[in-house]
Amino acid sequence: MPEEWGGQTVTVEVSAKKKEKIELLLEMILLVSDIGELKANPMRNASGAVLEAKLDRGRGPVATILVQDGTLHVGDTFIAGPIVGRVRALINDRGRPVKSAGPSTPVEVLGLDGLPQPGDAFQALADAAKARQIATFRQDQAKSRALGAKSGRLTLESLQAQIAEGGIKELPIIIKADVQGSSEVLADTLTKLTDEKVKIRIIHSGVGAINESDVLLASASNAIIIGFNVRPDRNAEGIAEREKVEIRLHSVIYNVTDEMKKAMTGLLEPTFKETRLGIAEVRNTFKVPKYGTIAGCLVTEGRITRAGEAQARLLRDNVVVHEGKIGSLRRFKDDVSEVKNGFECGIGFERFNDIKIGDLIEVFVMQRVAVTA
Repeated sequence: MPEEWGGQTVTVEVSAKKKEKIELLLEMILLVSDIGELKANPMRNASGAVLEAKLDRGRGPVATILVQDGTLHVGDTFIAGPIVGRVRALINDRGRPVKSAGPSTPVEVLGLDGLPQPGDAFQALADAAKARQIATFRQDQAKSRALGAKSGRLTLESLQAQIAEGGIKELPIIIKADVQGSSEVLADTLTKLTDEKVKIRIIHSGVGAINESDVLLASASNAIIIGFNVRPDRNAEGIAEREKVEIRLHSVIYNVTDEMKKAMTGLLEPTFKETRLGIAEVRNTFKVPKYGTIAGCLVTEGRITRAGEAQARLLRDNVVVHEGKIGSLRRFKDDVSEVKNGFECGIGFERFNDIKIGDLIEVFVMQRVAVTA
């Protein structure tokens, strides 16, 4: 609560645009840190908190951390939650590599064995063997808690019995997202939608593309899969079609919650269904003055078109990087409206240029389907 209202929080009205009261803000920060004795020792081993974690192509697991005490150096062994690692590189907020990070410094850390959870405490340790021992102990504890939670969950048999008796309806969901923070927010948001009629149960949430294991888990649990800014890989897509597992793909959290609210009224099908038209693989990129970055592509499935209501998304490691309209589609020097499977073409997005070799461009349309009561 602000001091003006009787609280203890110092507030300063500032404007970076007008450069007003910036010095006063800095003075208040120093005053609060002095009164609260907010001090750190840069000479000790680093400790702090994990802010975000994600899987990055070429770099592997990457965690964004805030050093709260001590100094983190390249080469340090550290532990974050149940994850142990050795700092391979530190990237500052400007994307530049640094050799160390002191107190109050946010950095990206490379060299983890897995993905920690946002909010996990991290600690640099001098003894690598001790760090692995602590990580193993924490992993065993997490497994024990997971097994204990599973024992109290409803089985498919009991769920079917309750539905037949007109009791509670349960909607099992698997969530896959591009970053850990999105996965957690989505899981928490959907869980809060539970009411007296339908109970939403998150049976698994994770980071990365929707894979074969996710689809098999959904098939065994009679669950639906929600992908947030990610796509299923080819094996997962084939198994999902065979097992009739429903996969919903979104890029806006509001759309997910809105769809769930409508479905909970009677667990109805959506009013729109995505139909994929084709996929092209980026083999090379070119800079063109009028159009920006043009991707030299090979159509590997279906057809690539920019006609009608067709939309396109750019995938990198099955994670959605951009979604929009195709602004330029060419065969050699000819401007075309469609390119079929097996042919090469040049593709440019409208107002988007971050295209890299190895990316996939997926073209799709949204089709309206009937909703039955």
